[in-house]
Amino acid sequence: MIRILVADDQQLVRMGLRMLFEQAPDIDILGEAENGAEAARLAERLLPDVVLMDLRMPVMDGITATRRILAACPATRVVALTTFDDDDHLYPALAAGACGFLVKDTPPAELIDAARRAADGEAPFSRDALDRLVSHAVDARAGASPGTRAHVPVAPAITPREREVLGLIGSGLSNKEIADRLHLGVTTVKTHVANLMAKTGRDNRIRLAVLAVATGITADQEPSTTP
Repeated sequence: MIRILVADDQQLVRMGLRMLFEQAPDIDILGEAENGAEAARLAERLLPDVVLMDLRMPVMDGITATRRILAACPATRVVALTTFDDDDHLYPALAAGACGFLVKDTPPAELIDAARRAADGEAPFSRDALDRLVSHAVDARAGASPGTRAHVPVAPAITPREREVLGLIGSGLSNKEIADRLHLGVTTVKTHVANLMAKTGRDNRIRLAVLAVATGITADQEPSTTP
């Protein structure tokens, strides 16, 4: 079971999320919090797998709560779930340690899938948020000198298959989607992702995606014949 804590100052939103996740047989709602301070207390006591965190709440905002939760419960995955899909919320959430960023109008099936992906170590992002992160990486790459662009650090030991996986991560694909595209098992993809993190020094999936764009690694290449 995926154990989830919901933090939102609007009771109607909490009720709606509970009703949604109760439809999923592999998800258990451990509790609800109406502000960041309560979310931090509950997370430390209940040790959820995933926290769905609103960012604007009274008493303590979601950014501060995210930092406190991850300091006390480093294995917990925090996904920002907010009405405000802008950089003023996106980047502070990532800096606080959130593994994903979703807007509240995310379709229900996608929200359930995002919770599963977060629990599985992935980084669920709304399409607009991911596009902005990639766009900023592209702008940064375009603004760098040719010599700088040519020497963006990528581990020299990266294999052709890992390069393919990195390009697909940069395109926003999940582990399952990458596995289907490359005709691999999901476990094999997870191994490649872990290896990429170790080799590149990027400690989460979104940083791998930005790295893929910054280095010009794309998914538009012939599949490798190696696993």
